[in-house]
Amino acid sequence: MSAGWRPETLAAQALGRVDPRTGAIVPGIEPATTFLRDPDGGYRTGRSYARADNPTYEPVEALLNALEGGAASLLFASGMAAATAVFQALDPGDHVVVPRVMYWALRGWLMGPATRWGLAVEMVDTTDLDRLAVAVLPGRTKLVWLETPANPTWAVSDIAAAAEIAHRAGALLAVDSTVATPVLSRPLALGADLVMHAATKYLNGHSDLLAGTLTTRREDGLWERLRAVRLQQGGVLGSFEAWLLLRGMRTLFPRVRQSCTSAQALAEALVGHSVVTEVLYPGLASFPGHALAARQMHGGFGGMLSIRIRGGAEAAIATAARVRLWKRATSLGGVESLIEHRASVEGPGSPVPDDLLRLSVGLEDPADLRDDLTEALAAG
Repeated sequence: MSAGWRPETLAAQALGRVDPRTGAIVPGIEPATTFLRDPDGGYRTGRSYARADNPTYEPVEALLNALEGGAASLLFASGMAAATAVFQALDPGDHVVVPRVMYWALRGWLMGPATRWGLAVEMVDTTDLDRLAVAVLPGRTKLVWLETPANPTWAVSDIAAAAEIAHRAGALLAVDSTVATPVLSRPLALGADLVMHAATKYLNGHSDLLAGTLTTRREDGLWERLRAVRLQQGGVLGSFEAWLLLRGMRTLFPRVRQSCTSAQALAEALVGHSVVTEVLYPGLASFPGHALAARQMHGGFGGMLSIRIRGGAEAAIATAARVRLWKRATSLGGVESLIEHRASVEGPGSPVPDDLLRLSVGLEDPADLRDDLTEALAAG
């Protein structure tokens, strides 16, 4: 499609691809795992085996490139597979700086297997640029990892400033932009080198597949190592899952915008509630990172918020038990709204307050979501 079309148009039409043989306007699925070798032993098609590449990936990766403004993209079997591949492409002894508050599974992997393997992992409050600058060591730090907004407090880190700090020290900046999505933020345009998505969440949007993605600003040595990690470790996505991901991405913009609108309304309605001690949402003017979020997020502040409940963990868990419409389940970014007591899920060592409930706002009528939650709060 013409480079002049806006991102929402590109997503809705999956770049406007039409099958040249059939005229089909929906991209097809290629289930083959192996491809014919030429008589001379070569592969003029450029394909040999599906673990190395897959034709069904092409429209998904091309759309990711267009939405993120990237040079190349890779699909993985899950968000964890994509995220851990970045660290596995580094060398033992390399120093990396990561947020203190981040996706709990990646945090656990970094503190466990990655550290035992030899990475020097330093956790810091990445919203504090002074602390970040001290943590990033010139000539030694190889990677700075941001998650913004950060799960589940939705703290906002300054991507452009972090990129400057990282690059000045000779390090790269990678951003987990799962919650912001390309609808609201484009980290590569702000100076990031890599952007990661747990595509299970908003990119797919229907809670029916696991997938992860990486997009790079340039195809360099690190990118080639990332390709090798995916090939060698086999963290690849199936053909049908890649097709489902593309189908989900075609409705990404209206889904994210509706979730943002509903989350904003719900956050505003909960401010000052007698049972709610704090509402954590970047769209609130009272939120510490609101001004920064307004600068680097466009069109909304995301579909995720958290609330802290008066009475601590017991009261928070009891509130979640009383909802009828919200679903008590892990994950986020789907069409259905989810509620979860995060400290219980993350377990000992979690930095999450034990009175916090995480809310993923879906596509239901926002008044129904508000009424169900406020009834559950009032019943306590």
